[in-house]
Amino acid sequence: MDYPMFCYQCEQTAGGKGCTKVGVCGKTPEIAALQDLLVYQAKGISCYAKELIKKGEKINKEIVSFVENSLFTTLTNVNFDRDAHEKMLRKSQEIKQDLRSKVSSCEDCCEQAAYNLSDTLDGMLEDAKKAGIMYDQTLDPDIRSLRQTIIYGLKGISAYGHQARELGYYNDEVDEFYFKALAATCDDKLTVEDLITLTLKTGDMSVAVMQKLDEANTTVYKNPAPHKVNVHYKKGPFIIVSGHDLKDLEMILKQTEGKGINVYTHGEMIPCHGYPELNKYPHLVGNFGGAWQDQQKEFDNIPGCILMTTNCLMKPRDSYKDRIFTTSVVGWEGVKYIGKTETGEKDFSEIINKALELGGFEEDQEPKEILVGFGHHATLSNAPAIIDAVKSGKLRHFFLIGGCDGARPGRNYYTNFAKKVPKDCIILTLACGKYRFNKLNFGELEGLPRLLDVGQCNDAYSAVRIALALADAFDTDVNCLPLSIILSWYEQKAVADLLALLSLGVKGIYLGPSLPAFLSPNVLQYLVDTFDIKPISTPEKDLAACLEVPVK
Repeated sequence: MDYPMFCYQCEQTAGGKGCTKVGVCGKTPEIAALQDLLVYQAKGISCYAKELIKKGEKINKEIVSFVENSLFTTLTNVNFDRDAHEKMLRKSQEIKQDLRSKVSSCEDCCEQAAYNLSDTLDGMLEDAKKAGIMYDQTLDPDIRSLRQTIIYGLKGISAYGHQARELGYYNDEVDEFYFKALAATCDDKLTVEDLITLTLKTGDMSVAVMQKLDEANTTVYKNPAPHKVNVHYKKGPFIIVSGHDLKDLEMILKQTEGKGINVYTHGEMIPCHGYPELNKYPHLVGNFGGAWQDQQKEFDNIPGCILMTTNCLMKPRDSYKDRIFTTSVVGWEGVKYIGKTETGEKDFSEIINKALELGGFEEDQEPKEILVGFGHHATLSNAPAIIDAVKSGKLRHFFLIGGCDGARPGRNYYTNFAKKVPKDCIILTLACGKYRFNKLNFGELEGLPRLLDVGQCNDAYSAVRIALALADAFDTDVNCLPLSIILSWYEQKAVADLLALLSLGVKGIYLGPSLPAFLSPNVLQYLVDTFDIKPISTPEKDLAACLEVPVK
């Protein structure tokens, strides 16, 4: 059976227009179809949930969690396992029927609510055609663009919401917004203006969920502090923990205590070394490798194990498929999955035993350390020195250079830009985009490192906190600060981050390496006109524009 495919949710989508044969991420047309149908089902669930919310009823948090995980499952590079999708689809129908039974009438309900899931996988795949992005060829392109922007923002929010919920934290307004916004994306009465308003509201919710995740992380694991991380490996058995989930790392650390196993972070997990309740474990020995897109060559034939906790999974090579494990919403057919026990914990004994069996590295590498841990608490503890340096003219400008990394040619722009930043400027960085330059030596400025690692992608909230505090100190607003934001994007968490910045009124953001394919020309023009979003050009031209100096 042929499954029509169209996906343009990530920056590397084929031809900058859309993947139609197979996903650049490795997603097959079959998985793409099941993911379309899962989002379709989430919209149907949301129509009924919205009706109950209007009546003042609370939606069970298990249903919230299911919809959140459904969105997260369909985010780029998360889950490629057919059985996992089929299982979630069947669960979605159970939830929808239960909510349907509680709603006496649903005048605003769309076809997604009325739809009943097929009993067979073939039937689901056939029905998935109607759930495709381009199924309705008569839909106004600006309406489609805004609906998809909202959905992709929700997918980003769901990733952050999932992380916070794993630690027992959530935001009720965000939880209800999932349903209200998903229902709105299938409401044909909403105009372009209505959807623009909802798009910016999605940004508000992105700020709210990042704030809640920051509260969760800093309450459970304490405020990050500057910490040196060894980026070379040590002798002995090891487990690499990749993704974003701090709770999974903590469980691995607890279960490997005293077993002679070294634990390394990977990718976006590197900021974990800044948290006191995580770096207290002496066998958290360092960070392995670079950004997510290098994993296939970096994991090739390694004598240890890998745990993928959230997104950023690529097709495992046969050389390490027997030693990579997934958990949470992550999945790949044929890869061992570790779920929760009845107590909500996870038993990592299988990955631990495998790591011991493999034996690990035979000798130490010469240590090389980099500095992490400059979240809002650590950075703002230096606020007086920063303010004095700005007022005295010794600190000319701040650059926030970060976001998602990727494999598309042209991303060396961010490395070159960082290298060219003058020595009287400070660079803030976050997310895996930092791997383009975080092992370079930028030195210090007035006793501060010139490169400050703010954290994971969700720590865009930390960067906002820093910027707002500086704006207050200088009695101005963020747009009048000597601050330029240079963002790289890849997947939907970056969409949520961008919408968060726009909802806060931040203007003049440089965005690249290419603009989102899901933005129609009119929607893109609106963002350019309203928020002065700028596509990146060359490091020299953009740097000169930021500093308001002639191009060299």
